[in-house]
Amino acid sequence: MQDSNLNSVEYVRKVLEAYRRTPGTTGQVRRADRLLAAQLQRRKVPLHVVENAFVLAAARRLLGRADGLPLTVVRSLAYFQPVIDEVLELKISADYFRYLRRKLQQLYSR
Repeated sequence: MQDSNLNSVEYVRKVLEAYRRTPGTTGQVRRADRLLAAQLQRRKVPLHVVENAFVLAAARRLLGRADGLPLTVVRSLAYFQPVIDEVLELKISADYFRYLRRKLQQLYSR
């Protein structure tokens, strides 16, 4: 299903589901998260961009740690806002995001 076929309720639900599944988050959704998801829909940010931003941020947090120290848990969708804006500007192949997804799955399937 393409983003243009999603109504605002479906779009927000999908964004929040993806946020909940993102490694390193609490998995809980607050009112502010719902409001931000609705704002992303009003801005017409494609759902795949939001999902790719979650993957990119999670990979940076979990795979790029040279010191191995644990990071605090992400408690707000707002944490991802700068990465969403970054991904909107990126000209990167979808293959790169598939690669990052596989790396994260490998990390969490151990």
